[in-house]
Amino acid sequence: MSRSLRASLSKLRATGRLAGSSLSAAQRKALEAFARQTGAVASQPSGRGIVYRVVEAAVVEQHWRNLAPVDAASLDTTLPIRSANIAQARGSKSARHGHDVHYLLLKAAGRVIWQDSNGHCLDLQQATQQQGAAVLAIHKDPHRDQGWQANEPLWLVENQALFDRLDWLPDESPQAIAYYGGHVRKNLIDWLAAKPRATSIRFFPDYDGVGLHNYARIKSRLGDSVSLWMMPDWESCLSHYGNNQLWQKTTLDFNAAIELLAPVLAAEPEVQRLINAMQSQGLALEQEAVWLGGRGTPSP
Repeated sequence: MSRSLRASLSKLRATGRLAGSSLSAAQRKALEAFARQTGAVASQPSGRGIVYRVVEAAVVEQHWRNLAPVDAASLDTTLPIRSANIAQARGSKSARHGHDVHYLLLKAAGRVIWQDSNGHCLDLQQATQQQGAAVLAIHKDPHRDQGWQANEPLWLVENQALFDRLDWLPDESPQAIAYYGGHVRKNLIDWLAAKPRATSIRFFPDYDGVGLHNYARIKSRLGDSVSLWMMPDWESCLSHYGNNQLWQKTTLDFNAAIELLAPVLAAEPEVQRLINAMQSQGLALEQEAVWLGGRGTPSP
């Protein structure tokens, strides 16, 4: 309610009069409740609509300052987004609150070197051996892109177990592995699409609606440079270890993924087979099943 009232009062304070048609249903409801409780705002018919006007400006201003302690125009423009939100609405998540930087965790399997446009080098193998992983800062602002790239394939994996243990990788050639966790951030997709970051990108998510929707999103931006990796014996794993609850939980994402992937499925018959199998069986498969498909169970 406070967010809707804040939005309606912000519009009303500008001129002291406001057409009801300029408000959303929630904002009108909040403003009408405020008018009844305080008497500081009145309404009157106007044509086929209604107009709100300020009756008690001091009361409106008092309530406005309670909702919005600081005006946006007076804020330091260098403040972090969430700090500005607190100043304007007493809550860090009251408006757009995404962070400007995403930190991408990377590991190496074999000798992998990343270089930026200034000639700086990141020995990913050494960082993995010494520190366990390395990190790159992915900025929303494309002008802050340092141009990092490598001459090896890049894997994107959804769950930490696949990042912690790399014995599931299908071959021993040098490659980088990145952990994205859950939903792929738009920052990361934008960064990958800005320039070639690796010789190829292998996308390995959970085989569920969220995972396929993430693949559809990244595929729509990166095209043939990205491919969905199919784990060994995935059909058998899906039948034996598939999860109906996970399938049901992510069905909306699954349907959205099919719509996005429709233009490319003819060229990706294995992905189409996976989609058909998931639909017919009503099952989803988590990617940790990779250790169960013809490789035995993982050791403790």
